[in-house]
Amino acid sequence: MRTRMLVLAALSGAALLASALPATAAADGEEPVGAAELLAKVRNCTPVSKGKYRTDRSAAATIPVCGTDEAVFWEADMDIDCDGQVSTVCNTGTDPSFQPQTAFQGSDGRYLDSSEVPYVVVPGPGPLWNYSASGIKGGGVAAVIHDGKVRYAVVGDTGPAAIIGEGSYALARSLGIDPDPRTGGTASGVTYILFRNSQASPIESPAAAVAAGEALARKFAGGA
Repeated sequence: MRTRMLVLAALSGAALLASALPATAAADGEEPVGAAELLAKVRNCTPVSKGKYRTDRSAAATIPVCGTDEAVFWEADMDIDCDGQVSTVCNTGTDPSFQPQTAFQGSDGRYLDSSEVPYVVVPGPGPLWNYSASGIKGGGVAAVIHDGKVRYAVVGDTGPAAIIGEGSYALARSLGIDPDPRTGGTASGVTYILFRNSQASPIESPAAAVAAGEALARKFAGGA
């Protein structure tokens, strides 16, 4: 489910709305949690994985999954996952490796739409780490940080068991990362923080991820 295939079609109005959602806006009127606050909490790594991950099949294995009582986290690249529901930007015509399913489904039983739902991809269970053993599940809430931006997402798909660092078309676009699944993504500098035993409901709602994510991030950063 890791692809970098050509996407030249324009976003639909719904996808544009989702990806442009003010993901750092606090629903309760408090100041949103900043990137620096969250990065300060993940400066030190206590590994929860039994080894290190690659960012791509040809890359060296250099990335551990780290953990605290509240979250697991890692810093990696971001490749673009364009799988799930067919859209104008994610389909067999725009993405030769397109797959019409994601590991997790929405509240309506349909697979997620990469063009509309900001989601992260976790490595499939393997000898390095099993995400479910760390309290991570489909629809779990994540804070993703890149270039000073914080965006909230859900756990929406799984990838190869030895590779890490991937997000949906909508997540990449909201972070200012080129979402083209062939030539887009970014080679480094993305921090993924996944909150243990969390859940956005419904999973397919960007607003639900923002509301839950902001509260979890504030608690994680020590503000509540």
